[in-house]
Amino acid sequence: MLWSLIKILIFVALVAALTLGAAYLMESSGGVQLTVAGTEYTFGPLQSVIAAVVIVVAVWVLLKLFSLLIATLRFINGDETAISRYFDRNRERKGFEALSEGMLALASGEGRVAMAKAAKAERYLHKPEVTDLITAQAAEMMGDRAKAEQVYKRLVTNNSTRFVGVRGIMRQKLEAGDTETALKLAERAFAIKPKHEEVQDVLLRLQAQRHDWSGARKTLNAKLKHGALPRDVHKRRDAVLALSEAKDILDADKSIEAREAAIAANKSSPDLIPAAAMAARGYIADGRSKNAVRILKRAWEAQPHPDLAAAFAEIEPNETPAERLKRFRQLTVIKPDHRETRLLMAELFLAAEDFPGARRALGDLVEKEPDARVLAIMAAIERGEGAPDSVVRGWLAKAAIAPRGPQWVCDNCNHITVDWAPVCSNCQGFDTLTWRTPPQVDGAVPAGAEMLPLLIGTADEPVEDVEDVTPDPDPEREARNQEVLKTIAEPKTQAH
Repeated sequence: MLWSLIKILIFVALVAALTLGAAYLMESSGGVQLTVAGTEYTFGPLQSVIAAVVIVVAVWVLLKLFSLLIATLRFINGDETAISRYFDRNRERKGFEALSEGMLALASGEGRVAMAKAAKAERYLHKPEVTDLITAQAAEMMGDRAKAEQVYKRLVTNNSTRFVGVRGIMRQKLEAGDTETALKLAERAFAIKPKHEEVQDVLLRLQAQRHDWSGARKTLNAKLKHGALPRDVHKRRDAVLALSEAKDILDADKSIEAREAAIAANKSSPDLIPAAAMAARGYIADGRSKNAVRILKRAWEAQPHPDLAAAFAEIEPNETPAERLKRFRQLTVIKPDHRETRLLMAELFLAAEDFPGARRALGDLVEKEPDARVLAIMAAIERGEGAPDSVVRGWLAKAAIAPRGPQWVCDNCNHITVDWAPVCSNCQGFDTLTWRTPPQVDGAVPAGAEMLPLLIGTADEPVEDVEDVTPDPDPEREARNQEVLKTIAEPKTQAH
């Protein structure tokens, strides 16, 4: 940059000096006198300017001839490309100028200009591995997918640019939704450059989408090997892939292999809830209940979850509600103040028909975290304690419009899914589902919901205060409510 500025300043100074000199000569009357070998030559103003131009041109020609002489001497001494380099120097200069202008146009978003400059650079340089890349990117910028694919295919034929061509076509296929072809291209690109992080991620995601768990685990190991993935993240995601492989094996009725795979996944990542539940069920099927208890307690310590409680209940499926309440103490003492533990205790007390105990276990969750599950449990408690139907219906009405509480939510797109899966069904993200409360959307409460307490009663009002304003219940709705109450309040043989 500084050298370019210096050259510009020198050029401006020379032009200014020549202009002043020419003006001085035109105004002078005598012109220029030159004496050579005793002979005197006199030039007028115009002749002097012409002579100066001729001298400059002659000097330039002499310099060029001198450069050609040097190149010829180098050729005679064994440099076979010296003369060709001499004649190509000007072409290379023009070609690199066009190339740089094309790259600048590409960076500034001028796709058409970039393509024109790339074509000009190719005429001078004959380097398609460089100019084709600019042309392909400019074509993509302009939305000309056919032109871009054509150029990428040319790049594939060159050993030095094969990876660039394969990667470019792979990205085009991904954008077009052709995941099958994109997977094959990703495998080919990975074979060329196994250290390329983007190709690793694309290949891993496509393999997971196609349930190629063994191939995905190999790709994951390559990411760890080449330093593209921390060891703890690799351990977690390898467990996710092992669990997914176990689920597929289970679907194929290979229960022994599924148990072993689930147990291996749980050992790799004890906090992975689906792996812990599946491994525990594998131990239960083998009659190794102590192993199942140990796995579930360790997972509960990492994060309490309803699936863990359900698996813990399956250890002793025929026990009475009182026996179950006693046995679950070894699980609920781990994190007694956790929300999930309190809900689990409330459900256990409900099953044992200890409704005051269920109310105590629920505590202040009704005020602080009133989601649908909390309010449904509260409706069951009121029902068990003999509250009027209008009060119970009031809690059920609140539960119907309340948030659902923690669910499997994608960290990328906030998509909610019922069951855990290794790949988000919405954005296809790998290992992005976490158990958490989804973000609330403004306006999600149905219109008129604030009037429901006046219509069907609430838990805060006595029955006689609302009887006058409560209309006769709809028979079908009353039947549905009674079915819900029966499902919630009836003693169960399972905790969840």
